[in-house]
Amino acid sequence: MAVAGALGSLAAVALGTFVVALLLRWLWDALLAVTRFRATCRQLNKFPTPPWRNWLLGHTGMGQSTEQGLQQVDALVARYRHGCLWWGLPWLPVLRLFHPSTLRPLLSASAFVAPKDKTFYGFLKPWLGEGLLLSSGQRWARHRRLLTPAFHGDVLRAYLGIFNQSTRVLLAKWGAAAAAAAGGPLEMEVLQPLSLLTLDTLQKCIFSHESHCQEQPSKYIQAILELSSLVVRRQLRPLLHPWWLYRLSSDGRRFTRACTTVHAFTADVVQRRRRALARLGHQAWLDGHQGRSMDFIDLLLLTKDEDGHTLSDEDIAAEADTFMFEGHDTTASGLAWLLYNLAGHPEHQERCRREVQELLAGRETADIEWEDLSQLPFTTMCIKESLRLHPPVTAVSRRCTEDVPLRDGRVIPKGVICLMSIYGTHHNPELWPDPEVFNPLRFSPENSKGRSPSSFIPFSAGPRNCIGQSFAMAEMKVVVALILSRFVLRRDTARPPPRRKPELILRAEDGLWLLLEPLVGVA
Repeated sequence: MAVAGALGSLAAVALGTFVVALLLRWLWDALLAVTRFRATCRQLNKFPTPPWRNWLLGHTGMGQSTEQGLQQVDALVARYRHGCLWWGLPWLPVLRLFHPSTLRPLLSASAFVAPKDKTFYGFLKPWLGEGLLLSSGQRWARHRRLLTPAFHGDVLRAYLGIFNQSTRVLLAKWGAAAAAAAGGPLEMEVLQPLSLLTLDTLQKCIFSHESHCQEQPSKYIQAILELSSLVVRRQLRPLLHPWWLYRLSSDGRRFTRACTTVHAFTADVVQRRRRALARLGHQAWLDGHQGRSMDFIDLLLLTKDEDGHTLSDEDIAAEADTFMFEGHDTTASGLAWLLYNLAGHPEHQERCRREVQELLAGRETADIEWEDLSQLPFTTMCIKESLRLHPPVTAVSRRCTEDVPLRDGRVIPKGVICLMSIYGTHHNPELWPDPEVFNPLRFSPENSKGRSPSSFIPFSAGPRNCIGQSFAMAEMKVVVALILSRFVLRRDTARPPPRRKPELILRAEDGLWLLLEPLVGVA
């Protein structure tokens, strides 16, 4: 009994010592965390801070994804030209950056030093997996190297026929609707049909799949549209941010079902191609592609790294899903706002139309060809100015893995969220005089001289820039050229100006409505 009592006492002492050690370790870690946070705050205090609600809430709730929210960004940029410090909560500092002087060090930093912040991007992971948008570190670097050839000019050249084909489906629908309008102007919300156009294009370019989604419902396309909508809804509902709670909600169940639909489609295509490649062999499979271009899946199946390793089926599916997500909404938003801006500036619209008509004069077909893309200088200026004024993605975020020094001596501390405001930079009066004016001549060769590349970043910049930007620019040129060759665009003065709504992309609260009038004498 005495021995048992002694052993019990020793066990109690040991347990007490262990608990005390844990407590001391926790206190030490807490002290280190407080010390690091105070050091971070000393560095952050060198950045100006806008007035906040109170010491507890900071700026919580003051930023909104609305027209008023964008006007607030305009006011911040007008006062804090280079950037400011925003406190989401007393322990959550965010640096909002609006100028090349503060953006460039982050944009030019390696993807290992300035990875994307996962606070919001994590909502997309069940859908997009470890594709380029969400991956980091060595995995991201390897995939970026392997995917770059899939966006080479020789590959994009082969997609021009698809861009033309999908746009003609849209024009045929609009032409039929205009004819039914008995000669009057056709009132049209343009973002939704342009989204279907870009989805149609991507299904052909990625999968060689004819979805006919511009003409009839597609279960796969509806799933993608639903996923985009659900991600935005979740972003605006903090109670649904934890995954365990989101899975229990009706939105979470819909999200899971839509993910299953998208993943099943992509996996089926990849696995069928993989089996065909294994059955035929590399050379026979290549010979079978002679006379037709390879799609995105084909290119990824064939790619190998420096060690001869290929991408797995899961890797290819994640990259295909990422391309579908990143490529359809952003391009559709860019096109919709471009049409809106041209509709409000008939002199610029007419100059673009003349440029297209002169290019197509005397041709048997009215398709835009690869060589034509460089022969549309003013149209290209209009596209860039529209992307400046209405960037499809209004901001991107980074969270640095080490301190990043700025030229003025200030430091962006390790671990702080940096919200790189594309919209704020594009509307910064220090960079763009009269930033709210649509002026394509800003992008003329003479006016572009000496301008910092970091002042115009619709596709981001640096190592983690958008790998598909050449694809998007080529598609936008084809679509706008063919639309202007068939229709005159007007704004509907009976409607109030659209109220901008930054979500995953820049939308308008009630849609972007235009009046379309068929050109006289054009079949």
